[in-house]
Amino acid sequence: MKTPAYNPSPIEVDFANALYILQKEIQKHLQGNEIIHVESNIQRDNPMVKFNLLDKDGDPHEVVVRIVQIPDKF
Repeated sequence: MKTPAYNPSPIEVDFANALYILQKEIQKHLQGNEIIHVESNIQRDNPMVKFNLLDKDGDPHEVVVRIVQIPDKF
């Protein structure tokens, strides 16, 4: 399947949605950090998912994942 558009591409949007949906599964692997909020912006050129975390000391942290699809090489 050729990608019709990259800003954002359907695969980028699907990937961002998957990260948002899987936040409880991701939580299980964060060793002492708790996800307290997840924000998804799939309208951007490169969709992003921002995770707000609290560590075991109660300190807040943010992790941002940006999704970028490399152009097809056909």
